Amino acid sequence: MGRVAFDEEFVNLRILQQSNLIMAHSNQRPKVILFDIGGVCVKSPLQAIHDYEEENKIPHGWINYCIDQSKPHGYWHQLERGQHELNKNWFSGWEKELGNPILWNIFWMKRSSKQPPPTPRINPEKLFWSMIDAAHTPDPWMFPALETLKASQRFILIAISNTVILPPPHEKTYNEKSAKLRSFFDIFISSAEIGTRKPDPKIYTHAIELANSFAKKNSQTSRAKELSWENGIQPNEVLYLDDIGENLKAGKQAGFSTIMVKLGKTWEAVEELELATGLKLAGNHPKNTSSQDKVGSSKL
Repeated sequence: MGRVAFDEEFVNLRILQQSNLIMAHSNQRPKVILFDIGGVCVKSPLQAIHDYEEENKIPHGWINYCIDQSKPHGYWHQLERGQHELNKNWFSGWEKELGNPILWNIFWMKRSSKQPPPTPRINPEKLFWSMIDAAHTPDPWMFPALETLKASQRFILIAISNTVILPPPHEKTYNEKSAKLRSFFDIFISSAEIGTRKPDPKIYTHAIELANSFAKKNSQTSRAKELSWENGIQPNEVLYLDDIGENLKAGKQAGFSTIMVKLGKTWEAVEELELATGLKLAGNHPKNTSSQDKVGSSKL
């Protein structure tokens, strides 16, 4: 009985959220839609981390905790700002960072009163490439939405992603895999290429600047005239999708409307996107959840 009541409450909450979105967006559609990549357009690297921890019997959350506690100058964050090449030195440094015994003891004591076991041994290369593979696996709910949005030509579509620069021959291989995804976007912002990663406010300012440059460059097209680009793009005309809470918080502070993409439930974000855009975006993939539900939110 309690479960039924919970389900009804959840359904009512979803209906209320959707009703609010309809009211909010019925009079004004966004001019720009800003998409995170990992966990939104493609499979989340967080799932790859979770799978690695499960496979190697590492307490859930340790790897992401270690990465988060190492910011802003940790090896992962340097890589995403393009400040370090992906080479043996980087993997060696990241391995030491992921094996930090002080952080491990703090992590363990927050979760258990027992004596901490030895710090987990992590294979940095295996973990890294599993995360990269995940980041090149299309999301079955968001991909059809992107195709429809691109075909509609009603919005400036921008990707804004914390990314890494891969060395050859990996760069060529993964660029070929991501070619279809990149073709959906008018603008693609890569943190490693511009030296700034989310949630730094500068990356959101940069996104607005690029959107305005794109609108100005195309101002004489029928598309621009129909969509009123002549006055430029204001932050409140941007809709931003991400799966990381602190990134969305920074987006809100920049003046954007936001949609939280829940891990394993991308179809819910697509439903909200339909309400915001007035377009039918959902594909035929079943709206169900998977083992991804087990993976909590993250600050990766």
